Amino acid sequence: MTLSNIKYKKVTLPNGETIAYQERDGGEHKVLLIHGNMTSSKHWDLILEQMDSKFKIYAVDMRGFGQSSYRHGIQSIKDFSDDIKGVVDAIGLNDFSIIGWSTGGAVGMQFVADYPGYCSKLVLLASASTRGYPFYGVNENGQPDLTKRLSTYEQIKIDPIRAIPIQHAYNTKNYPFLQEVWNATIYTKNRPNEDKYREYVEDMLTQRNLAEVYHSLNTFNISNKHNGLIEGNGLVDNIKLPVLVLRGDRDFVITERMAQEIVEDIGNYARFVELKDCGHSPLIDDLDQLLQVISEFLK
Repeated sequence: MTLSNIKYKKVTLPNGETIAYQERDGGEHKVLLIHGNMTSSKHWDLILEQMDSKFKIYAVDMRGFGQSSYRHGIQSIKDFSDDIKGVVDAIGLNDFSIIGWSTGGAVGMQFVADYPGYCSKLVLLASASTRGYPFYGVNENGQPDLTKRLSTYEQIKIDPIRAIPIQHAYNTKNYPFLQEVWNATIYTKNRPNEDKYREYVEDMLTQRNLAEVYHSLNTFNISNKHNGLIEGNGLVDNIKLPVLVLRGDRDFVITERMAQEIVEDIGNYARFVELKDCGHSPLIDDLDQLLQVISEFLK
């Protein structure tokens, strides 16, 4: 697939936000890609370039990422999901599959729970759990304290081991620090080539909602269970379509338990596949394996 077949477009939503997205020419099988935290549609470039041409692909920049606007602060994963609804309505997209990566998986689950009938299949790639992604305070040694679950946006904004250092790196354009973070947590085996890695880090700097995303993940819970912070709202019961849950066996961001929670909460509609020798970015670790598993599910 040549880059000439991939175009950036923008739509303005009723809420005043302008959402950018990439559109790739393809066949009748429509796929919507939803990126994760610290990324944008830019990080889907290998999928856009190499996924089978039978798929027509759309990849959004969520509000506050990439080329999209950030006029109104987000407070929940549902805010992102409602933006996705605005985009698909604006461009007349229906009967499509969603692939949500990490935070994008939570957004995808929220979308299909809130708006049944739009999406036909859901792929959750290294996704946050149906019960959210917990954020904890730190102890006197500066290590996470699992007895101190953070509960408010204000607490997360001053978190000394995630929010403050990464936001400072954004503000100061500290490329080496951001690469160190990703090398330690995401690219723990394979890494992009030097030019692509530079492009990815430059794209990270477009994020304008870091603490807001952390808070949204911490308070996300569509399950029927209490997640240690809040009671679930039970919206997971609305997810009645085939769901593929993917997690790399070396993922340092999403735990095995989080993937299990998704399967437990969605039930018989969900199927789990472990990606061999992959971390949190199977796109870089083993793109061929990832594309094969996804294509078999979507066909």
